[in-house]
Amino acid sequence: MAKKLDSYEEMIKGLWRENPVFVQVLGMCPMLAVTNSAVNAVVMGVATFFVLVSSSFLVSSFRGVIPKQVRISIYVVIIATFVTVADYTLLALVPAIHKELGAFIPLIVANCMILGRQEAYASKNSVKFAVLDAIGTAGGFMFALLALGGVREILGEGKIFGVPLFGDNFEPWVIMILPPGGFITLGLILLFFNWVTARRAARNQLQPQPVGSDIR
Repeated sequence: MAKKLDSYEEMIKGLWRENPVFVQVLGMCPMLAVTNSAVNAVVMGVATFFVLVSSSFLVSSFRGVIPKQVRISIYVVIIATFVTVADYTLLALVPAIHKELGAFIPLIVANCMILGRQEAYASKNSVKFAVLDAIGTAGGFMFALLALGGVREILGEGKIFGVPLFGDNFEPWVIMILPPGGFITLGLILLFFNWVTARRAARNQLQPQPVGSDIR
């Protein structure tokens, strides 16, 4: 039961408690650059998910044979290999979106979130937990991308995934699909996220402690 609970915790911690964007503030470049629409956000999220999970699996699998002196270089080569696979796959399947995302797909190699998970977690844990950690972290990153992209597309174009939501009288907030809109939306979402986290922490402090919990 404890092992199942540990596995569950490893997978969900990246969604909220250790969200790579809203808590650790990582991967800000793609967050602000490609989230002018929900579709772009999802595609970037899927590509990052594939790269992070695949590289974590491989790094954890060979953690016992990778020399410590060159481990960072090897991690980068592994990540770059999966980024190349993702890049050419998107080029073949969704060339229009691939063109919109531009250089930000190859730049997944430089995403410190991915390299950080290899160094801090995948290289020190079993394959099972490394993959679960990668799924949670990548899921949290995808959630953040979709939240930002969805809000910007709804307010900036009156659509979500290209589907109109409002009537002809709706006046799009053009600024929301421009770079300033990305900063404004991200700031508001971070403010809301921190508010919810603070309220939860305060509520937990007010809960009565079990009798004898402070006995040493």
